[in-house]
Amino acid sequence: MNAQGNVLLALTTCPSSEVATRIAQTLVSERLAACVNQMPGISSTYIWEGKVQTDTEVLLIIKTTEAQFAVIKERLAGLHPYELPELVAIPVCAGSERYLDWVRHNCAPK
Repeated sequence: MNAQGNVLLALTTCPSSEVATRIAQTLVSERLAACVNQMPGISSTYIWEGKVQTDTEVLLIIKTTEAQFAVIKERLAGLHPYELPELVAIPVCAGSERYLDWVRHNCAPK
């Protein structure tokens, strides 16, 4: 399957619901993502500037394609308030083919 057809789940965390909603709406309206789920109230523990930190964040699960991932990286850099926003992608190995086709269709570049 070509890069346009490879569906990914991309993950990022946000400091608030307002930021998460703004990023989600931007990615979907620009057809970079077919759907973005927001999971509020997660607790993240990480090392930043040499110290262990724990914060409450909102996790975004971004349904997209490999072809759109590079653009998402660029857009997230401009939209996200964090100095170093998390962005990781997991390839979708299997799923409902109708759903995966829907993701591909809605992430198609105009």
